[in-house]
Amino acid sequence: MQLLKALFALQVLGVLCTQAAPAQERFGAQGPEIKPDRMQQWLVPSPDPDTAARAILYRPPGDGPFRLALIAHASTQNPLRRAQMPQSEYRALAAFLLARGFAVLVPERPGHGATGGRYLEDQGDCDGADYDSAGRATAEAIAAALNYMRSQSFVRQEGAVILGHSAGAWGALAMAGEKAKGVSAIVAFAAGRGGHANDLPDQVCARHSLLATAREFGKGARVPVTWLVAANDTYFSPGLSRQLADAFRSGGGSVDFHVLAASGSEGHWLAETDSVAAIAGAELGLALKLRSPNSNRKR
Repeated sequence: MQLLKALFALQVLGVLCTQAAPAQERFGAQGPEIKPDRMQQWLVPSPDPDTAARAILYRPPGDGPFRLALIAHASTQNPLRRAQMPQSEYRALAAFLLARGFAVLVPERPGHGATGGRYLEDQGDCDGADYDSAGRATAEAIAAALNYMRSQSFVRQEGAVILGHSAGAWGALAMAGEKAKGVSAIVAFAAGRGGHANDLPDQVCARHSLLATAREFGKGARVPVTWLVAANDTYFSPGLSRQLADAFRSGGGSVDFHVLAASGSEGHWLAETDSVAAIAGAELGLALKLRSPNSNRKR
């Protein structure tokens, strides 16, 4: 009987080991590169050990190593909309970065689209929104993908750039301190959460909490931030965005704030449009040039 129990235990252990091995090997490229931008589907780690995050990787020609640009997408509190979200590509923004020698990763965070899994960045109800926890959960997802990519042979260890959009930008602000290892710059497109409260333009959930959290994120921030907002953003208006940037700065963060030209019928989606380079290219180029690793050492 004891022998049978021992054999059974060994059999169970063997099954567990064979199940664990694929879990460790499941990350990385999931298909061929597609021209012209070497676009490729990847799986990368997420803060949820049960959920591998889908991602799109773009690479310039050659073997690198390249600086990495990670683009963090927007989000929504609506579970149906979130489940139906198509995988973000940010093709025009990626093309701008590729032309400047960056490899570009666009990871999909847990709780969104085809990645699925638990939604880790839930901010709660409108009046009592917890923007701190939501932002830090987003930061954890960004950091998990970033740290994995920094282990790839074609990615440089230093000089990464985080480009966040809306809730993705809010998460980037949350990681401007100790979690931003190897990051030289953050570009925040329309940073915030809780916009379009009750689906109404220029209405924001718990505005005072949003401002207080921006100030908190500024404490200990080590990475300079370029904060961009379109003139016709009705989620986080230029006026509110300036207040948020000032709050982040008052906490100790370094911010270069810009109001950009209007974009289409709703400026909040500028980062996803084909016109992003035409409207924001000068500010992006300045951020990338002045905040490269070499220039950081000289300052």
